[in-house]
Amino acid sequence: QVQLVESGGGTVQPGGSLTLSCTASGIFFNALDMAWYRQSPGAQREVVASIGSGMKKTYAESVEGRFTISRDNAKATLYLQMTNLYPEDTAVYYCYAYLGRSWWGQGAQVTVSS
Repeated sequence: QVQLVESGGGTVQPGGSLTLSCTASGIFFNALDMAWYRQSPGAQREVVASIGSGMKKTYAESVEGRFTISRDNAKATLYLQMTNLYPEDTAVYYCYAYLGRSWWGQGAQVTVSS
């Protein structure tokens, strides 16, 4: 059974930083294409950043230069380092994995507020 477990969400002031983690189990992590999505109330879920099994990275324009996606295959863990956070970054952030089919994490709330 494949599981994606996220951690690291929380509340931070504008301009602050947070790092999200997503640990996978039940599957060969190295072969997964992975991504972070987010969803704000009333909005559609949107991709924030992705990293392929070959380490190619892509970012949404809104987070380019502020967020960094990375993965540690030895730890079967995906990361999202978020810096210079804006109030509009407030959302539930989801870990996503794909290998022939897709899996989702349970979501981690990130709130940016003064």
